[in-house]
Amino acid sequence: MPESSAAVPAPNSTPSDATVRYHEKLWPNFWIWLVSAGLSGAGILVFAPISITAGITAAVILFAIITVLLVVSTPAITVTGSTLRVGRASIERRFVGAVSAFRGKEATAERGTRLNGLAFMCIRGWIDPVVRIEIIDPSDRTPYWLASTRRPDELLAALNS
Repeated sequence: MPESSAAVPAPNSTPSDATVRYHEKLWPNFWIWLVSAGLSGAGILVFAPISITAGITAAVILFAIITVLLVVSTPAITVTGSTLRVGRASIERRFVGAVSAFRGKEATAERGTRLNGLAFMCIRGWIDPVVRIEIIDPSDRTPYWLASTRRPDELLAALNS
């Protein structure tokens, strides 16, 4: 008799609530890395009167420190079936309300004149589009989250699915 494997779940399968539907790291733009390299180069100027070797060593060490700080501080946006994580903040998806994307002047207004002082923000100046995520948890005073994203339409689709 042939065995039916359709009814038996795979031993290493993940539940649909844990499946990642969207993931994005908000990496710095290329020009941020150029500025970091330029600032690191200032180490050469400071230590060159002592020795050129000390200056180059200082520049390399400064660039390594700046690189580590940029990489460690880069936030991620992750959407699963049950949770939304933006940077260090996390919320159950059942408390997520309306979601809207903004670009250009509208994004600038959301980050500025229309910003609610109680909103949670995870914005990066080098990323123009933002997504506004309404929070409908009655025990949370935060009215919405505002997050930078390079792919607002994909994030909207993941949150609305």
